[in-house]
Amino acid sequence: MRHGFVRVAAAVPTLRVADPAFNADRTLALLEHAEAEGVEVAVFPEMGLTGYTCYDLFHQTTLARTALRELDRLVGRAARVFRGLAVVGLPIIVDDRLFNAAAVFARGRVLGVVPKSHLPNYKEFYDARYYAAAGKAVSDSVPLGSGEAVPFGTDLLFTAAGDPPLVVGVEICEDLWVPVPPSSWQALAGANLLLNLSASNEVVGKAPYRRQLVGNQSGRCIAGYVYTSSGVHESTTDLVFGGHCLIAENGAILEESPRFRRDDALTIADIDLDRLRSDRIRTTTFSERTTEPSEHSFRRIAFSLEPTSPETPLRRKVDAHPFVPTGAGQLDERCDEIFHTQVAGLAKRLEHVGSPHVTIGVSGGLDSTLAVLVACKTMDALARPRSQIHGFTMPGFGTTSRTKNNAVALMKHLGVTAREVDIRPLCLAEWKALGHKPFGIDPEGLDVEGLTAKLRALKPESRSDLVFENVQARVRTNLLMNAGFVIGTGDVSELALGWCTYNADHMSMYNVNVSIPKTLVKFLVGWAAQYEFEGAARETLLDVVATEISPELLPADAAGAIQSTEGTIGPYELHDFFLYHVVRFGAAPEKVLYLAKHAKFDREYPPERVKHWLGVFLRRFFANQYKRSVLPDGPKVGTVSLSPRGDWRMPSDAVVTAWLAALEGE
Repeated sequence: MRHGFVRVAAAVPTLRVADPAFNADRTLALLEHAEAEGVEVAVFPEMGLTGYTCYDLFHQTTLARTALRELDRLVGRAARVFRGLAVVGLPIIVDDRLFNAAAVFARGRVLGVVPKSHLPNYKEFYDARYYAAAGKAVSDSVPLGSGEAVPFGTDLLFTAAGDPPLVVGVEICEDLWVPVPPSSWQALAGANLLLNLSASNEVVGKAPYRRQLVGNQSGRCIAGYVYTSSGVHESTTDLVFGGHCLIAENGAILEESPRFRRDDALTIADIDLDRLRSDRIRTTTFSERTTEPSEHSFRRIAFSLEPTSPETPLRRKVDAHPFVPTGAGQLDERCDEIFHTQVAGLAKRLEHVGSPHVTIGVSGGLDSTLAVLVACKTMDALARPRSQIHGFTMPGFGTTSRTKNNAVALMKHLGVTAREVDIRPLCLAEWKALGHKPFGIDPEGLDVEGLTAKLRALKPESRSDLVFENVQARVRTNLLMNAGFVIGTGDVSELALGWCTYNADHMSMYNVNVSIPKTLVKFLVGWAAQYEFEGAARETLLDVVATEISPELLPADAAGAIQSTEGTIGPYELHDFFLYHVVRFGAAPEKVLYLAKHAKFDREYPPERVKHWLGVFLRRFFANQYKRSVLPDGPKVGTVSLSPRGDWRMPSDAVVTAWLAALEGE
């Protein structure tokens, strides 16, 4: 399985009620189709070999005997057309009891049979009239038509070697609807892929409830969950079935079928077992048990899967911008939630420390713009005037007229108290005090205009001086700290890369952006411009979004080119993609590259450039943990946070060697 993925399918074949031979043929045809699609695990509906709605015909031995014979025929023929694991439903007699069961088979051999644990006997369901519950079973094996005895029971797990291994658990329909489904115990025993064979009829409102059940169970179990249900040809008498199929992973629905199709159908997705393992490892409560393990011991039955080609396209969406909400229906809800989270955190801090005025460095860039918007909403929520926000624009040697004008206009439109402080004389005095010569230029006898002229004349290859840049950043922070309660503006993308000056833009009394990545900052400011502001304020916000990202610490060169952040450290959309998969899921470098390819980054960035920038990300991420170890407080907004008091604890002196070796080895 490539990078921990397993391809699964929920299958709904056309069906004839009480015709096992026809149903076995349609099942075989879908298995052949599944093989062509690269499916490794396929699950079919409850009682799929006979039909669920046979009712009292289940007490006819002819039906059960024919179903068992067709199972043998199907398994033998499937060995020639399908190389994976398949699960089909049928009635089976054990110890003179009839069970609603799932037969699990691979490569011409039935591996085991799992009976249904919970039998609905209410409303339109009469399972207890026909079947015995799994708990009534005496034997732990069942003879097939060929005479071979195979394992029988609800204590079966089916395992395939891999990294991580695939461990499959099976339950049937109503088993999912009960307070503690069998799949919960299967997951605690190690199952990472749960299968459900169902015959769930359609009534108004049932589909969304079914969707919730499947999604929630996959989330509670931190597992993949494949649910398939009987199709329209099962419909008879008073019941209509829709063939509703769902594939979920850790709470998220990956794929869902349209209902009421009249043809054979496969719903296919790739489940990420590696991601599931990562979440199980870090979720320490997952392995806690409420009963003794001996009460839920499992038999493990091995099977094998053939390696898939590394060229096989991935059958799941890989979002190139995982932090940015997609879909018009999510925009307002997600942005409103983010703003309210930021506002609630800042409001609590301001209430706790009294009623200070707050200071923000307003550069005309994305981060400070978002922080000002949050501060304004906070003052509104606390019924305080926005004039208590003191916004400082502090032009330096690299400040452009565009960003300065936007900063001034933004503060005016928002009604905050605006201040302008030219930091160049302060920086020049500090360089002189330190005896520092910026870029080899002796500052003695120069004023700010003279120094600026010499800086503009520098050749591009000479424009590197950390002291020159850091003094400006620290002068700004010193001014803000001495002026009031400082609201920080730096985002989590900058923190991941260490693209911040220690004890400068890295520090504040409270940072409202501390867990928001750059791509989301840009989106939020654009959203605010679209939905929250009108007129001149909207125009200013849209211009901020359109402005190239720059620290503006170096003056423009002779050709007018400004200092480019992304030209130096790489595109933020790539770095945020790396951040999400490395920190959130612990993905190895080679897997990150594989995911980036399927996110279609190669349309904008050649694979070698993606690999290059991933190397930059890893080196900078490891080198700059010391900055993250002393972060100020700030609200956790999303699933990725680098706070040393929350999600991320990393030694400041960890080395990146193993990650770079994996990147080069791919």
